[in-house]
Amino acid sequence: MIISTAADDLLATAELLLQTTSAQYNFLQIHGGLHYGKLLKRNNSYFGAALNLTSRIASQASAGTFLCSDEFINAISGKFMLRFKSKGRYTFKNVSEEKEIFEITLEKSTHFFIDPICRMIVNKEANSFCHPKQSNILFCSQTCLDIYLKNEIDRD
Repeated sequence: MIISTAADDLLATAELLLQTTSAQYNFLQIHGGLHYGKLLKRNNSYFGAALNLTSRIASQASAGTFLCSDEFINAISGKFMLRFKSKGRYTFKNVSEEKEIFEITLEKSTHFFIDPICRMIVNKEANSFCHPKQSNILFCSQTCLDIYLKNEIDRD
């Protein structure tokens, strides 16, 4: 959990986390949620509806993505710098109205792949293991490649 009084700072942090972790070989993909609202702080702990909604938004984010609310988008000043893609309207527990949720879209690097078994980031230039017939499927280890190939045989 990262708390800030400035939505722009939260957005910069999310962008940095996505870019940095996606460049790391054999690193798991992160995901998160961003929302902007009032929080209550007691004894170095935070409480409130904004925190609950942020958690629920984060639970909808798939690996390698950050989702955010329209309140968050309205709170940032540099909207033109990043693109946001609508993911539709969601109903969340203890939230009376549906909320439109957006994905922060960054330019994706083409130098990495996602291992289809363990979901780790695999760098094409690093010590990756390539599928014997499909060069666009890479694995972080021989073990993951073997599991994938076994599952392919079992499906046939």
